[in-house]
Amino acid sequence: PAVVVLRDDQLGVDWLQRVNEASGTMPGGLRFQLGELDVFFPYEYLYPEQYAYMVKLKEILDDDPESDIRGGHGLLEMPTGTGKTACLLSLITAYQYAHPDKMAKLIYCTRTVPEMEKCLAELKRLRACRAELLAADGGADRRGGAARDEKFLAVCLSSRRNMCVHERVVNETDRDKVDVECRKMTASWVRARHQKESGASTVELCPYFEAWDAAGTDAGIPSGVYDVEALKALGKARGWCPYFVTRHAITRADVIVYNYQYMLDPKVATLVTKELEKESVVVFDEGHNIDNICIEAFSVEMDPRKLDRAARCAARLGRRVDDLR
Repeated sequence: PAVVVLRDDQLGVDWLQRVNEASGTMPGGLRFQLGELDVFFPYEYLYPEQYAYMVKLKEILDDDPESDIRGGHGLLEMPTGTGKTACLLSLITAYQYAHPDKMAKLIYCTRTVPEMEKCLAELKRLRACRAELLAADGGADRRGGAARDEKFLAVCLSSRRNMCVHERVVNETDRDKVDVECRKMTASWVRARHQKESGASTVELCPYFEAWDAAGTDAGIPSGVYDVEALKALGKARGWCPYFVTRHAITRADVIVYNYQYMLDPKVATLVTKELEKESVVVFDEGHNIDNICIEAFSVEMDPRKLDRAARCAARLGRRVDDLR
């Protein structure tokens, strides 16, 4: 199949005709060159607006201190249903392949689980398109050279409630209850108590967490694109906890898809995101929701009952301090 080579300024009727005519020779999608990028697009038709969107994305990612090109933060808007997720993934993953030293990971933040699943479905389609077009072209890259190693890992990280496979805990309907039960079986002090009590211990541990911990560095995930159900299936098959397997895997994943809170909420981000490379590119899908997420993260809900309990605790503490004087 032909590879359409485009310059950044070739946006018009002639360009659109060339691309869409070439799609007839390419199975399952388009492959074209944008600057130095070898871009794969998982659909057989590309609109000028989508190409313009990718050009702007590339301008944001480019940051050359020896030239006038300055990358950084960007705010891009496309109407619903115009393929912005496919455009984002196509351009940014192409940038990853072209500039592995400048871009370590794509961190794609969503607000809801359905949005997460949609992103991963698009990424699966893109990976299938890339594999098909590379195979049809003999595995060559855009310069005619041999294809490089195609190892690629994309994972999603959701809440313990969504990823738990423990037969008893997973039936809990309250998400907070699931978190409590999980910590009761996986906290370091609980496991230390179980080990100290040896065979007489009545402390319940999670067999999936223990199997994952025992596997150590061997508890890896093969290359692929994994949504929540795929991770749960992998966890059940190997006897590992999907949540902690994913927590471990994000350090070597190429693409991470997770909720806003893992990036914006300090309580969660310090546990999950702090060790990720600073060269990562972060995308906030549906970015108009960021203010509400930040408000939720930094807010505390209090009712009269909690206030009364806090007042009684403070009074007891005050009396105890007086007794010690």
